[in-house]
Amino acid sequence: MEIRRATTAAEVASAEHLFDHPVRPEWAERFLAAAGHHLLLAYEDGQPSPVGFVSGVETIHPDKGTEMFLYELAVAEPYRRRGTGRALVRRLAALGRERGCYGMWVLVDTGNDVALAAYRSAGGKGDGTCTVVTWDFT
Repeated sequence: MEIRRATTAAEVASAEHLFDHPVRPEWAERFLAAAGHHLLLAYEDGQPSPVGFVSGVETIHPDKGTEMFLYELAVAEPYRRRGTGRALVRRLAALGRERGCYGMWVLVDTGNDVALAAYRSAGGKGDGTCTVVTWDFT
């Protein structure tokens, strides 16, 4: 498996099958151009399009410093439970360390056992203390 950073909207579009919605080129370009935004793509030998991705955003706070927010992880169904998600998460964590982040965090739906297993196998630990509060602006 090869993991590399997306640098063009065309690379992001090649992973569209992994996203929840169609990739909008203008949003992909904006994401890639924004400082502290990262999108890593996983490729299996011989596959022309990515089989997984992880996105992360560096968040900075005046009294805490910088941490990596793992925004989203996706792996195509045939490639799950093969270590692809774990490898992507570990690579994002390594990138966070390289960039001076003091830690990394992710929000996970309580019933998403596949994601929880991937995060735990990559060294993450749940603290069981969070409740998600959302605002819908649409």
